[in-house]
Amino acid sequence: WLPLWLVDKLLLLLSWMVLGNIEKYGLKRPEMGPMELKSVKGKTPVLDIGAIEKIRSGKIDVVPGIKRFNGNRVELVNGEQLDVDSVVLATGYRSNVPYWLQESEFFA
Repeated sequence: WLPLWLVDKLLLLLSWMVLGNIEKYGLKRPEMGPMELKSVKGKTPVLDIGAIEKIRSGKIDVVPGIKRFNGNRVELVNGEQLDVDSVVLATGYRSNVPYWLQESEFFA
């Protein structure tokens, strides 16, 4: 078995090779690697490849947090206001696997 930190480094390298620099599209990478994030916080980073392609092509815009909705307008936390057709809320995902598996040593 490989240490958690090494698995994280390998996964981050692989994701960089497959996806490239996603931060230039406004997508922030977690400070922790995916395995450490799973182990410490029970969260699983998920990224839909179809969504990435739409972001790259400009069909989906990534924006900072939403402050409020007003009809077809959205006010962002930075004060910017946008007319929108639809909104995809990507607020995170918390896996319940550790709870039903009840074997924390698999994630440590």
